[in-house]
Amino acid sequence: MRKSPWILITCVIVGGLFGGLLGEILLAVFPPGVIQNAFTQAVHPGLTPPVTVDLWLLKVTLGFTLKMNLLTFIGILLGVFVYKQI
Repeated sequence: MRKSPWILITCVIVGGLFGGLLGEILLAVFPPGVIQNAFTQAVHPGLTPPVTVDLWLLKVTLGFTLKMNLLTFIGILLGVFVYKQI
């Protein structure tokens, strides 16, 4: 049976969201220290500042930012693992 790439994308996004949620919970629950820093230290790749195209009649602004921490990355890997198990 052929797997749809949309299922992979869904599993990766859900895994990343779940990992990000766990990272935010750890940030709120654990006291500041080594464990909290290791799991919740985030990297923010993206377009900063956003790209703006001014076409006189229409002005378009495009930009995005991802908040990636260790638990988000682990969640993405678990999403890929779940996809392979389906």
